[in-house]
Amino acid sequence: MADEKQEKKEKKPRKGKGEGGGSEHTHAKVVSNTEAAAPRFIAKYAKEAVPALVKQFGYTNPMEVPRLQKIIINMGLGAAVTNPKIIDSAVDELRAITGQKPVVTRSRKAIASFKLRAGLPIGAMVTLRKGRMWEFLDRLISIGLPRMRDFRGVSRRAFDGQGNYTLGLKEQIIFPEINYDRIDVIKGLNVTFVTSANSDEEGRALLQHMGMPFRAA
Repeated sequence: MADEKQEKKEKKPRKGKGEGGGSEHTHAKVVSNTEAAAPRFIAKYAKEAVPALVKQFGYTNPMEVPRLQKIIINMGLGAAVTNPKIIDSAVDELRAITGQKPVVTRSRKAIASFKLRAGLPIGAMVTLRKGRMWEFLDRLISIGLPRMRDFRGVSRRAFDGQGNYTLGLKEQIIFPEINYDRIDVIKGLNVTFVTSANSDEEGRALLQHMGMPFRAA
């Protein structure tokens, strides 16, 4: 009896692919061999800015050389008090410009004269670091600023005393990522460059060697 059961078990057909069985071939995981290109301003900083800064200020320790730590892009939208939809367009535009999701900023306290309530959305901001920071700086200097009307350079004075620089832009349309036909209103934005410099002179030199077009003193 046991021999008959064993014989039936051996003769039982195996289920194929079309009979509810599993496929004999497993799906191979697709892996890309293409390496992501590093932002070109990383190489510009290492090959051009660092040697120039060392020569200018005589640094003996490589860690003393000023470096760019982060870039903060902020849109303040006072019109959002009466037109809340402007916040949505600002978020979309900042995302297009930076490639990163913005954070909606809200008012901290109520101001009756401006009809402002505490916690009301009044702007949007993005903080960029590492690769996205260098890519944004590249596009700003190489493409954005030259597209400004009657551009004659940026101010040399907008430093905070600690080597950090804030650049005010009147129009978001200088960035090619913005579709001019789809914007609802022209929006200004502030771009803050946070550096490790110990003085405004060092911070200005860092940005200048990276290509920031400062106006003549």
